[in-house]
Amino acid sequence: MLEFEKYQHIEKIGSDEVSGILDGEVFIFPKIDGSNGNLWCVDGNIQYGSRRRHLTDGEDNQGFKQLLSQQDKYAKFFAKYPNLRLFGEFLKPHTLKTYRDDAWNRFYIFDVIKYNDDGSWAYLTYNEYQPLMEEFGLDYIPPIKIITYPSLEQVYKCLEQSNFLVQDGAGNGEGIVIKRYDYKNKYGRITWAKVVTSEFKEKHYKTMGAPKEKGAEPIEVKIANEKCTEALIEKTYAKILAELNDKGLGWSSKNIPQLLNTVFHDFVQEEIWDIVKDYKQPTINFRQLASAITMRIKQVKQEIF
Repeated sequence: MLEFEKYQHIEKIGSDEVSGILDGEVFIFPKIDGSNGNLWCVDGNIQYGSRRRHLTDGEDNQGFKQLLSQQDKYAKFFAKYPNLRLFGEFLKPHTLKTYRDDAWNRFYIFDVIKYNDDGSWAYLTYNEYQPLMEEFGLDYIPPIKIITYPSLEQVYKCLEQSNFLVQDGAGNGEGIVIKRYDYKNKYGRITWAKVVTSEFKEKHYKTMGAPKEKGAEPIEVKIANEKCTEALIEKTYAKILAELNDKGLGWSSKNIPQLLNTVFHDFVQEEIWDIVKDYKQPTINFRQLASAITMRIKQVKQEIF
């Protein structure tokens, strides 16, 4: 039985808790100023939660439960996807009062969790859950930009475009939230980052089709893309698969960490001397190199992720 799940704390960019979060494909979302809520399903019945508690019989949070319980689109959603949980912001007047009149009293989804049969869970990426939101007409927060290895300057620039739902000419929203779906901090926790501001020049932003950009490419990414070949990845995958077959087993998602670690081990062992020569004794951050190789493996073996 799924129980109440409190939404994670979002850390300020620059905090030790989100060190390295910009080292990959980063999704930058507008941050809206409402009341945190979440929805999930137990035995066919929709459950409602605020930021800190399960809203049981007779309890509500500024009309959140009452309003959403009258909308059958959520019942239809959970009838098809009972193993998902929706986190979002219920837009009620707080600090920021400049949202459009038609934006209030709506639930804007910003994260979706998928539960497995064993009780474990994982965030769906934006590209995974966005079609589900469209399928059932659920409100959600689209990204401002998707940037690979952004600089801090590029991140801060997005603050000028964070005006989702804000009235024309009324300035910017509360700030931005920074997510990297393959990221865990050095403590092993999935954590998002944020930048909060309300004093930037207003610039109208149409919330459709977030553009992709590339920041300065670190040497580790260049090495992974040029030296971690498809042949090496496929050879390692085939070797692991053969070992599994010898034991009467097949490939499963549980073998992904073995693939990532083995490719990284073999890559360093086989390529390090050529890297030293070809890149003229570069300074390499091996943690970042491992992350870049993981991204490379995901490009080559998309079907197993």
